[in-house]
Amino acid sequence: MGMEYPTLALLLALLACVERCFSVSCVVDSFMVKQDFDPKRYAGKWYALQKKDPEGLFLQDNISAEYTIDDDGAMIASSKGRVTLFGFWVVCADMAAQYSVPDPNTPGKMFMNYQGLASYLSSGGDNYWIIDTDYDNYAITYACRTLKEDGTCDDGYALVFSRNPRGLPPAIQRIVRQKQEEICMAGQFEPVLQSGKCSDLTELPQYTQHSIKNSQNPHLNHSGTPEGPESTAMLVP
Repeated sequence: MGMEYPTLALLLALLACVERCFSVSCVVDSFMVKQDFDPKRYAGKWYALQKKDPEGLFLQDNISAEYTIDDDGAMIASSKGRVTLFGFWVVCADMAAQYSVPDPNTPGKMFMNYQGLASYLSSGGDNYWIIDTDYDNYAITYACRTLKEDGTCDDGYALVFSRNPRGLPPAIQRIVRQKQEEICMAGQFEPVLQSGKCSDLTELPQYTQHSIKNSQNPHLNHSGTPEGPESTAMLVP
């Protein structure tokens, strides 16, 4: 009789897990964003600690972004990150971005227009959703570029930011993992090296590693047209 209770508890836990798994919808429009997002509190310096890449070339490491509020109250950003071009040329890419809010009732769902500050960097636009942030420690951003017919994301990217380039405490890491599950990207993130390159930081311990992408491979531009290795498609965080 005593063995039945642990078995029952195990079954109940399993059922709860199954129910939770099936309750997570991967339809992009169902994703929750930060309620009452406040860009003024979000402003300042952020460092990328993890990323899920989209198709094509993407900033590979030492990614950081500085957000400010302009005179009109709109959020703007300057960002940096390293990238390998043509398979051998490692450069620090500088980008600029401006953000608009299509629906004032959902300030956490913004649209981002970005420009590369060099001739070999492209310009474009993406959604920029603040999935979650506590403003003081962490932020999770998300963008879906193309949707499937069922409303799930076909090509998208996300980043985990921290105010501290050296990482996040365990309690916040658990929150981040939960949010990654909620946007159906659990297990798809990889660490972003923060070694102090491309910034005014002194050299930091290399606590994370990220393999360098080979930019010789063809990639897609914003129109979905394949491009060759002579062109680039950079993104702002």
